Amino acid sequence: MHLVQRSIYSRTVGPLVLTAGLAVLGTALLAPMPDRDTTRSVIVQGHDLAAVKAAVESAGGDVTHELGVIRAVSAMLTSAQQDALRSSAAVRHLYDNRRVETARATAIKINKTSEINVEPIEPVVSETGHVTGVDAHQLHAENITGAGVTLAVLDTGFFNQNSLSRDTRQKSRILAQYDALADAQLYTWDETDSSGHGAHVAGIGLNSELSRENRQYRGVAPDASLVVVRAFDANGSGSYADVIRGIDWLVANRDTHDIRVLNLSFSAPPHSHYWDDPLNQAVMAAWDAGIVVVASAGNTGPEPMTIGVPGNVPYVITVGAMTDNYTWDDTADDMLTSFSAAGPTHEGFVKPEVVAPGGHVVAPMSDKSRIALEHPEFYDDSFYFVMSGTSQSAAVVSGVAALMLQADPSLSPDDIKCRLMASTRAAVSADGGHAYGILQQGAGLVNAYDAVYSTETGCANRGLDIAADLAGERHYAGPVRTDADGNFYIEGPDGTLYSGSFLWSDSFLWSDSFLWSDSFLWSDSFLWSDSFLWSDSFLWSDSFLWSDSFLWSDALTETVDINVWVEQE
Repeated sequence: MHLVQRSIYSRTVGPLVLTAGLAVLGTALLAPMPDRDTTRSVIVQGHDLAAVKAAVESAGGDVTHELGVIRAVSAMLTSAQQDALRSSAAVRHLYDNRRVETARATAIKINKTSEINVEPIEPVVSETGHVTGVDAHQLHAENITGAGVTLAVLDTGFFNQNSLSRDTRQKSRILAQYDALADAQLYTWDETDSSGHGAHVAGIGLNSELSRENRQYRGVAPDASLVVVRAFDANGSGSYADVIRGIDWLVANRDTHDIRVLNLSFSAPPHSHYWDDPLNQAVMAAWDAGIVVVASAGNTGPEPMTIGVPGNVPYVITVGAMTDNYTWDDTADDMLTSFSAAGPTHEGFVKPEVVAPGGHVVAPMSDKSRIALEHPEFYDDSFYFVMSGTSQSAAVVSGVAALMLQADPSLSPDDIKCRLMASTRAAVSADGGHAYGILQQGAGLVNAYDAVYSTETGCANRGLDIAADLAGERHYAGPVRTDADGNFYIEGPDGTLYSGSFLWSDSFLWSDSFLWSDSFLWSDSFLWSDSFLWSDSFLWSDSFLWSDSFLWSDALTETVDINVWVEQE
């Protein structure tokens, strides 16, 4: 039996992540102790929001955010005040309020020669490739356009352009707009997206304009309603507290606006187990509230174990990116993008679950936005911009989820995830082998038409109990293991070991040609979707696991990226 060699961080995989983490830790340990009268932003969590707030105020702290979704507040605290709160019975955890930055996906000149192919080509960027590539246009022909379903986009704000603010019948679709940075709900639809990223993501999911090339809708769910949450500024920067406050508002207003889908097009390096991260806790609470959460895998690939926060949450739908290689009408040369992050997660879960178009995607953006001003060569003359990233692929899947919910509003988040995965088209090489492993493509390329008409049930999040997870009673691990040499494998229920190209393909970036096969590629009914109760000695060596002094150190500050700027593919 062949086991593919994929070393753990304690060996050779992900050396930059571990080295950077140790460097930060070393810097934190060697740096002079800050003045104990200096205040810093800290997230304080307990079992009861009112009790936590009272404890912080009693200690003399200044509360800046109420984060009810995780029973926490963010506050400006001195070191002495933090010490006092650690001994308070009302307080469970203190977390550093990390900075978060929006996804800066790549742009490309439309007339630039492709660097992906050996033979230079003249790039052809399709206006609707992300729609037709997942067969959403076939559903549009059947009047399944996302009507009656509310999609929330938590990003950099709103771009007041007709194709975003109005549906295909020119009726206003904006139900609400909340500014998490200012903690204020907005009642006029003024433009708030000074970055451009949020507009691009929303446009991929909901653009109601017809394309010039084929008169197809340019958005995956062109009639879905929209709720906008601004949690990042013009530079694409926010904080954990800003993002969590945005999610808190969405969960609190879930019923008011019938919010069914939440798009999170950002990815941050994990610094703890998924259940210990406060942003992940908020995301899990949204899923538990009945909201389908779609997260980008991150642009830190192609090495294994590069999935970021919140894509590392086992419950949510995490999306990687593929590209049509500038030949949108020929699938034989499609490929995964080189930047798309790969699994497994640190807890052994297979991620991403699916992939979707994320290369050179065309969507609206204001010509006054920061990204457009910095890269005018990637902008056309009609409010459209070309970008790449797993942010874009996540937006595609969010739109597909809206189509599924229009067709069957009774579907739960677990149902949506199951049917999305069961209806994918896996990349199969000419000889019938695996063009990519499941740690690279998950179940495969999303197909909206098949997902809507799927009848699969019970094939996602098996063995997981989100209520117990959120309560801290149980936490979980996925089925991916390593042997003593760092080889990945999955042990099936009958003791069978699954490994090799089933998990990972070393030549995946330069595969000759393959097809997106309609047949379900993986065996044993999603055996790799199962989960197990967590044990500290369950998966990796102790040298891989984080230490408490590193996770949320008072001396540690770090920027968290939604997306890094990657080359266009």
